[in-house]
Parts: sequence; structure tokens; C-alpha cells
Amino acid sequence: MPTRPSCLLRAAAIAALLPVVSACVPDRDQFAPACPSLAFLAPTADLAAFRPGSDTRDLTALMLAGRMQAIRGECRPGKTKNTVEATLTVGVELTRGPAMPSNRANVPVYVAVTEGDRILDKHVYTLEATFPSNVDRVVVTTPEVFMVLPVTQAKSAAAYSVLAGFQLTPDELAASRRQ
Repeated sequence: MPTRPSCLLRAAAIAALLPVVSACVPDRDQFAPACPSLAFLAPTADLAAFRPGSDTRDLTALMLAGRMQAIRGECRPGKTKNTVEATLTVGVELTRGPAMPSNRANVPVYVAVTEGDRILDKHVYTLEATFPSNVDRVVVTTPEVFMVLPVTQAKSAAAYSVLAGFQLTPDELAASRRQ
């Protein structure tokens, strides 16, 4: 059984550590905010761009192929009351096809905030990719996308979804849906 002085020493050590430990936790009733769900919209998660005017959709006419790789984000309490700030990036893998005339590609990628079936906001970003000599596959990442989401006691940021994908032309979207 510990002696009284050793118990007092332990209690004093714990009391001395409390201010240090309490600095690591949020203020009372403050929790890390919920984040919106992150997903790729299936028909727009892949890209196959063929030579303009080409009647064929075979490999010889393929200019560029792409695949959504990763979407990463984080949330923090907003600077104003009833907001959550979210920051995210989207990673894309691009493959240069035999019909691509140069080593540079500009690829439109969208990020949209939805609530249920409604699109609340959508932005299209152009990713620039350069293929080094003798390299036909690169991974590029969007710059950070910053969002401010309104929240209430009844609705957290988890009520929203963030969707990303390639901004396809109508013909590219129809071809993607057929596959």
C-alpha cells in the first residue's frame, strides 16, 4: 500500500499536468465538426478522349485516358458562427494515348456540393498535365478547394455531399454511361 507522501506526490504531479493536458482538448462543448461525405460520381470518374472527328473508338484514336484516384478533405469550425470550413484536393491519373499530338493536356475537373438531389454549388477547375519524355502516365492534383458550409444545431456538415469527377462533354458522358 502506498504511503501518504507518495500519494501526495502523485496527486501533485497529476495536478501539474492538468493545464498541459487541458490545452490539448477543445473548449467545453466543442467537438471536431462533422464533414460532408466525399465521392466520385460514377459516370464521370473515368475519361476517354478520342481524336476529334474520329469515327472509331479504338486505341489508335485515343488521345487521353483518365481516372479519378483520390479525394481528400478536412473540416474545421468556421470563422463565423454556424459555419464549417472544408478544404479538399482531388487526385487524377492521366494516361497519354497514341493519338495525343503533344505532351501537354488540360483536363476539366468539377467539384460540386450537394444536399440530397440538389446541387448547391459547382466549380470546374482545369488541371494542367505535362508528360515528361518517355512517360505516358502522370498523377496530378487539384489545388486546394476551400468551402464554407452553413450548419445549424439540427444540420451538421454531414448533411452535405461533395462530388467530384471529370467535366465530360455530352458525347463523352453518353459513351461513359454505355460502358
